[in-house]
Amino acid sequence: MILPIVGYGDPVLRKVAREIRKDHAGLDRFITDMFETMYNASGVGLAAPQVGKDIRLFVVDASVYAEDDEADDGLTTDEERRKLAGFKRVFINAVMLSEEGEEWPFNEGCLSIPKIREDVHRLPKIVLQYHDENFKKQEEEFDGLAARIIQHEYDHIEGKLFTDRISPLRRRMIKGRLDDIIKGKVQVDYKMKFANAR
Repeated sequence: MILPIVGYGDPVLRKVAREIRKDHAGLDRFITDMFETMYNASGVGLAAPQVGKDIRLFVVDASVYAEDDEADDGLTTDEERRKLAGFKRVFINAVMLSEEGEEWPFNEGCLSIPKIREDVHRLPKIVLQYHDENFKKQEEEFDGLAARIIQHEYDHIEGKLFTDRISPLRRRMIKGRLDDIIKGKVQVDYKMKFANAR
């Protein structure tokens, strides 16, 4: 089932999400719905708060970055593309153990903040502890674009948005467009729920 994606301004996007247990009601169905919702909106990641649930769960599928050889996506090697091929994951109760390296910029967008993209600086290597869809505990290192996608979604379960990571000047420059999202004054081709839509 395709779920409505909540827009910028919804309080759930600012909550630190809570951990869940293996017996969380409807978990398998919810994960399926999350992927379906993400694909319907042409996203590469989606966090539970973005569909109105304040739980520590997000899904990613970065394989689209491996498919387009002509894409201007910051990938420089075939090896990086191979690493992203089939990179589809479920992250439950994730905890960021470390981030390291030299910050690098990448133009990010967000399904909850449609029609706005900004350069965001993040560290290139992370270590994450999480449970997979079978609730098996994992500890794994990620780098490059996979790490960036995970960092973006991890921010969501920490109550943060990519707009928090841009300069105050850039935030002031896009304030009117953010206000329009709060009011539902934005055209998207996927189902959304806005904080103050009239």
